[in-house]
Amino acid sequence: MLKTFLDVAIAGLLMGGIYAIIAVGFSLQYGVARVLNVSHGEFIMLGAFITWTLFTICGVNPLVSLVIVGPVIFIIGFILYRIYFNPLRASSPSVGAFEGSSLLATFGLLYIIQNVAIIIWGAEVKGYASQYLTSSINILGAVFPTNRLVSLGFAIAIILVFYIFLARTRLGKAIRAAAQDEVTAAHVGVNVTRVLAICFGLGALMAGMGGTLISLMYSIQPTMGFQYTVIALIVVVLGGLGSILGSLIGGFILGIVGSVVSYWQPALSLVAYYFIFMLLLLIKPTGIMGK
Repeated sequence: MLKTFLDVAIAGLLMGGIYAIIAVGFSLQYGVARVLNVSHGEFIMLGAFITWTLFTICGVNPLVSLVIVGPVIFIIGFILYRIYFNPLRASSPSVGAFEGSSLLATFGLLYIIQNVAIIIWGAEVKGYASQYLTSSINILGAVFPTNRLVSLGFAIAIILVFYIFLARTRLGKAIRAAAQDEVTAAHVGVNVTRVLAICFGLGALMAGMGGTLISLMYSIQPTMGFQYTVIALIVVVLGGLGSILGSLIGGFILGIVGSVVSYWQPALSLVAYYFIFMLLLLIKPTGIMGK
């Protein structure tokens, strides 16, 4: 019984860490930049494929790839916001209109990124999880692959560093100010346009790093992104829109729920996620940490 409990609990924590890191990025893009980015999962896919390419062709350690993938995906996200979403925001009559327009725009972005990835890497399933950190660790009788435990550790570390960045740095405070009230933030000297672009870039960065960690554990393919977008949306609603701590808590809750459901009936894990999503919208739409 103890072994079963550990299997389910730790497996839930492993997935929860990944869910949290991708949800933090989604929360920044929607909660601050007001872009409901349905192409968020494609940035996860890009991070995974860049990591796979660096490992298989250049021999770069996937964990070292984090410091390459993060900045590259950030630059892509930042430029995309400046040339794509910023003009769309300026031409929208209201924030609500911009949200609707950006939602439609990111659907197009989803298919563009996905098809570019197919052209570059092909449509076949790829992976290197069987070649990297293939040993196992025994925890009180429950055995877990080393690569998954390492992924969990890095996911938690990245989120904590990011949380400290938002809480302690000047740019982090500017981001939080823009999230609370753009007009007042602009009046006290915050360059809101630049901050929103940085938020979108940081959201893409977190997604790309999440893709690197996912590639440590699973096979990857160009069409993998949308399922992670859905999961990120559920985690953000569960934790509370715009709350980094809420995304962290929500990610671990969803990971544990998914692990428990998968233990009894693997085919129902996604159904359980949607059930939680629908129930939360009815009972507490602001989420755990939302206001």
